[in-house]
Amino acid sequence: MATLTVPDRVPPPEPPDSAGKPATGAAPGYGPWRLAWRQLSRRPAARFGLVVVALLVVMAVSAPLLSALGGWSPTEFDQTAVDPYLGGLPLGPLGGIGPDHWLGVEPVTGRDLFARVVNGAQVSLLISLSATAVVVLAGTATGIAAGYFGGRTDAVLSRLMDLTMSFPSLIFMIAMMSVAQDVNRIFLMTAIIGVFGWPGIARVVRGETLSVKHREYVEAARVGGSGAWRILGREILPNVAGPIIAYTTLLIPGMISTEAALSYLGVGVRPPTPSWGQMIADSVAFYETDPMYFIIPSLFLFLAVLAFTLLGDALRDILDPRGGRR
Repeated sequence: MATLTVPDRVPPPEPPDSAGKPATGAAPGYGPWRLAWRQLSRRPAARFGLVVVALLVVMAVSAPLLSALGGWSPTEFDQTAVDPYLGGLPLGPLGGIGPDHWLGVEPVTGRDLFARVVNGAQVSLLISLSATAVVVLAGTATGIAAGYFGGRTDAVLSRLMDLTMSFPSLIFMIAMMSVAQDVNRIFLMTAIIGVFGWPGIARVVRGETLSVKHREYVEAARVGGSGAWRILGREILPNVAGPIIAYTTLLIPGMISTEAALSYLGVGVRPPTPSWGQMIADSVAFYETDPMYFIIPSLFLFLAVLAFTLLGDALRDILDPRGGRR
């Protein structure tokens, strides 16, 4: 006759997740961020984006070292690399690519394209990442305040979001950059892009805050005597951090494109400071006679935008799975 064996000890149930539901399918010993990293590493597109982003960041950080390794500074002229009898076109095939100039040279000036591209990456990423930080900090603070406090605070902040989003931002950016002549261009571009970019993430954070502020753990903290700022910092912010991170990585490609567009229009960083948008603008006059001058900075700009977009899409799917169904 079969006997029924009763275990001496029943294992405890899995702890609930942030929404109060039991966690299921989670690997033992893995936190949510490690699980997100594991899912991210399994996606080929996300891996490609992550590798390209890492290479671009390393290139931007080590731009002076790479320029010295190539043997040329981004502002140094090399008249021996261009033909004065052909309008200053680079000597040699593919825009002068060779042992002395790894990516060729600029027409007329003979400046080394490799040095200008890597230093342009430093300028473009510095402006885009700084502007993104300003946008995320301002938008997160505004969105959390509007969603948590509600009432008149929500009404005022929501109308401010609507007002800011109603401005034709690109026109105002061009006008402000044209008027302010004696201001540091990198600081000015960061500030102007940040002023017009925060309402989008503020709306996202406001919606997330509205969805979590009445959950059990928030009510428990409120009943336990926690103040508003403690609840915002300890309960609300950690539970909206996933969508914020996902939205941040999707903001960066737009910031890179905005900086390149302003530099292309001649109101961004000023020569001789290199910028991808500025290089593309200068190459328009030579796209038939020296197409590599146009292709190289355009390729780096394309890869940067594509890599951040792929990485942002993957992070959004992992950290904010409901975002695509809103």
